This record gives sequence, C-alpha cells and structure tokens, in this order.
Amino acid sequence: MNQDWMMLMLQEMAKRYKDNFLLVVCDGAAAHKLDKELLPNNIKLAYLPPYSPQLNPQENIWDDMREKFFYNLAFDSMNAIENQLITACNYYENNPAIVKSICAWNWIVSC
Repeated sequence: MNQDWMMLMLQEMAKRYKDNFLLVVCDGAAAHKLDKELLPNNIKLAYLPPYSPQLNPQENIWDDMREKFFYNLAFDSMNAIENQLITACNYYENNPAIVKSICAWNWIVSC
C-alpha cells in the first residue's frame, strides 16, 4: 500500500459513487497522507488521532471479514488469498445494510 494505490482506490470510489459525498476515515498510515488538492471533488478524508483503532469503523469490518471469509482457512497461493479478498470486498459493497450495521456509529451518521 502506498499513496499511488490509495489515490487509485479513491478515484475508483469517486467514480462508482459519483452522486454521493464520501467521507473516508483514515488512520495515520503514510499512504493515507494525500494532497487535498488531488482528491476527487466528492471525497473528503477525516484523520483519526494517533493510536486510536477503537475509533476506526474499518477495524470492525476487518474483524467481520476475517470471521466470515478467512476463518480457519489455508490458502495455497497469494492469488487464492487475493481472490478471497475480492469476494469479501464485493460482498460488503453489495450489502450496504450489513456494512451500516457493523460500522455506522453515532459519531459517523450524525455528521
């Protein structure tokens, strides 16, 4: 993960959800430190304080993903892992109610 890949992901999100405003919550990872001028118009980044994973709703998605898609599995290649990750990501993208139930905390939805 680096800034180029992060920007590519944000551009794809902006394209897929062009009619929505997207607030993307980021931790302090170096790849998340992007020039605001380069961000797509419908995306804003919000940064969490250092050392605060309990505030990051994505941590709950990762936990759910590990439980539903990676629990007690062994993979024979990185391609197999990537394919399983794609399956998991598609599941969450196609089930927004599930994502909301996992990470729509009051401080997020009341903004």
